[in-house]
Amino acid sequence: MRRPRRALNQINVVPYIDVMLVLLVIFMITAPLVTPGTIDLPQVGKAAVTPDQPLEVDVHKDGTLSVIDRTAGASETHLAKADLLPWIRARQVLHPDQPVVIAGDKAVRYEWVLDVMDVLQRAQVHRIGLLARAKAG
Repeated sequence: MRRPRRALNQINVVPYIDVMLVLLVIFMITAPLVTPGTIDLPQVGKAAVTPDQPLEVDVHKDGTLSVIDRTAGASETHLAKADLLPWIRARQVLHPDQPVVIAGDKAVRYEWVLDVMDVLQRAQVHRIGLLARAKAG
């Protein structure tokens, strides 16, 4: 006597796992061999307006300040902290979007750099940055 066939209610996933592992190995081998696409950027002519050189405010380790205006030449001017605000405001009248960077000696107190940044923010300077040197090596 023959048994009636039963419906299979389970699926055998072992062959699918084998196929997925083979595909995974193929992709792992071929992925480093595929070269990424290069982007060919459009070119433009020279800009009509050259970007403003930033004003540099140097905070020395003894707490003294010096400023360098690269647009008026690279001469260094020593200032007292009280004279910094009028000097910056005079330059911002001529070039309102000119950025200001603060360069602090690595031995200087962090509070002194923050004081200079506070003076610049009170002078309504919108573009303030910190100057750093890249590590060698």
